[in-house]
Amino acid sequence: MSESRDANAAVENDHRTIEGQESKLKVQDFSRRTFLGVGSAGIATVALASLAANAQERSDIEKGIHDHSASNPGPENKPLLDENPNSNLPPPTDSGNLEPVWYSFDLTHKRVQEGGWTNEVTQKVLPSSKDIAGVRMRLTAGSFRELHWHTADEWAFMLYGNARVSVLNPDGTVFLGDVGKGDLWYFPAGFPHSIQGLGPDGCEFLLIFNQGTFSEDNTFLLSDWVRHTPPSVLSKNFGLPESALKSLPNKNLYIFPANLPASLAQDKAAVGGRGVESPYQYTFRMEAMAPTKQTKGGEVRIVDSHTFTAAKNIAGVLIKIKPGGLRELHWHPHDSEWQYYITGKARMTVFTNEGAHTMDFNANDVGFVPAVAGHYVENIGDTDLLVLEMFAASEFSEISLNNWIRHLPPEMVTSHLNLNADAVSKIPSQVLDVLPG
Repeated sequence: MSESRDANAAVENDHRTIEGQESKLKVQDFSRRTFLGVGSAGIATVALASLAANAQERSDIEKGIHDHSASNPGPENKPLLDENPNSNLPPPTDSGNLEPVWYSFDLTHKRVQEGGWTNEVTQKVLPSSKDIAGVRMRLTAGSFRELHWHTADEWAFMLYGNARVSVLNPDGTVFLGDVGKGDLWYFPAGFPHSIQGLGPDGCEFLLIFNQGTFSEDNTFLLSDWVRHTPPSVLSKNFGLPESALKSLPNKNLYIFPANLPASLAQDKAAVGGRGVESPYQYTFRMEAMAPTKQTKGGEVRIVDSHTFTAAKNIAGVLIKIKPGGLRELHWHPHDSEWQYYITGKARMTVFTNEGAHTMDFNANDVGFVPAVAGHYVENIGDTDLLVLEMFAASEFSEISLNNWIRHLPPEMVTSHLNLNADAVSKIPSQVLDVLPG
């Protein structure tokens, strides 16, 4: 695969001062893809994500590679080694002991029911992510994610297909809307809502919740409530005889098939029309919006409460990075960052006061960056890299290393970095977000 070759080339470039290493880079590791069926989050998190985390000095790494210390005469998973070059053999610049910064949806249990499936990456499998949990869900055409509500806010990005969503406000007004690929929705905590797959082939989407411990298995389901309420009480509440309630669900529905709905206009009319229409817009066309920032290296689209007013507690950034491009060195002063890799191949180094840790990322992987930790994201593949950056915050904020350096007196920068004034003047002075390769 060309992306694997590009990734290996990037690693070799970082180690170009180390002689004779090409034949000595075999380091035992575990496969993100062959973990499927093993089912051990502990193995995946500790074994793969912590390979680069043992305290080490650059000179120790270079000596280890040079004198054959990194060789592995035992069993190897070659496909995995090719897929994770930067975590299998970390750059000499890595050091220290960081919490895990990587996991993959491909390692998680998938709950499959008639009508679709779901899986999740929560604090249970990515312990460092205390503020955000993520869920993927697939619904076939007509199928529902059952009417429900929960304790966390919900921010969703459509990965595929089409869906209809509904949400009820506390004042009794209701929002109904259709979404397609690249669109998003937002449901506040405690607001009841539904999701239904539309034609021709339903939908798939990513859900983001502003609770690290959130689980899709622990939501408030309509079917659960009615089956755990005495029939006599339901009869009084609905104003119906108990005989009319005999067909109520006797198990939770969660995901289930149904017929395709009427048109959106017909559904809106059926619930009461403009008289009960929500004053708030709960959907947004993220991928279709004009880029917030565009450079030769790629594009950035920022959606927070300034651009999508309903999204009070979760902000998202959609970034496209061209091959060889770099999401510049930066950090976020208030919030941790939860990433979802949609397409492409990347590497990221996370820098904290405890050290630095480099990992590889592929489609369907999750990355994590602690609050105020310095990091970059580099496209090491030969296709565009598309990644979502998520924050449990109402407003997106970042600090660019380049921007900071260029807003200091040149003599101060020279004193710290040993760069002369001419070199300092060539560092970009604006926040570019994505730099070309």
